[in-house]
Amino acid sequence: MSPAAAPDRTGLALAALGAVFFAGKAIIVKLAYRHGVDPVTLIMLRMAVALPFFVLLALWAARGRAPLAGRDWLAVLGLGFIGYYLSSFLDFIGLQYITASLERLILYLSPTMVLILGRVLHGRRVGRGKLAALGLSYVGVLLVFGHELSLDGADVLLGSGLVLASTFTYALYLVYSGEVVSRIGAARLTGLATSFACVLCIAQFLVLRPVALVAELPAAVLWLSLVNGTVCTFAPVLMLMVALQRIGSGLTSQIGMVGPVSTVMMGVVILGEPFTAWTAAGSALVIAGVALLSRTR
Repeated sequence: MSPAAAPDRTGLALAALGAVFFAGKAIIVKLAYRHGVDPVTLIMLRMAVALPFFVLLALWAARGRAPLAGRDWLAVLGLGFIGYYLSSFLDFIGLQYITASLERLILYLSPTMVLILGRVLHGRRVGRGKLAALGLSYVGVLLVFGHELSLDGADVLLGSGLVLASTFTYALYLVYSGEVVSRIGAARLTGLATSFACVLCIAQFLVLRPVALVAELPAAVLWLSLVNGTVCTFAPVLMLMVALQRIGSGLTSQIGMVGPVSTVMMGVVILGEPFTAWTAAGSALVIAGVALLSRTR
């Protein structure tokens, strides 16, 4: 192996691990729900664990740089609210009603929503290749959604709607974060915006739940939240940031396609979720659609 090949292999490995670890979030959340914990408490625990790490990231990224201007602070707070607080909270609520596999497929539609928002907000042209990619992706989700709807009815409709709203709010974050990233940097934005979202989730818990509730939680919920806040939240952020530097956004995005596949596999093995022909076909169509979109962009 030549010295030049090593960074590429490291970047590929980090991109794959980051995608898998991010995908594991849904599995951790579903396992925690089996212990009777509610979304407000669960997301607070996740964000409380992650908060110190993101604060350190923000401080590290700000070394030697000028303080943020007022407009940048407003942008960071707005993006943190939309992209990390609201998106995460909607996702956690939705996971109560649908399988981890369907949740991951819906979240994987975010690039297609970015494309649609680009057309609606900025008048960007959508070519035939991109339209075909959109069609494949949404048909794939509809296959899995339709199958689960026939089994669980209204709960699937509610959960899918909440996760779709989560995907939309995160797509808004992606659309509006580009200009802010160019001014303050990706690591600084991620650290600050996520830290703000963590504070919001903790404040939400303090308003809606008694603090004593934490002492009454099963130990399993606390351990799962520790894993969620570190392995499935902060660690993949670092991995994907390094992967982007080493192999670029295009290849990182393509490798990220292992995310939905790993969620489906972990859902079957760990959660005992059914693996049907509908799930396989829907997953294949969604991944094919996003792959085609990444090639035509």
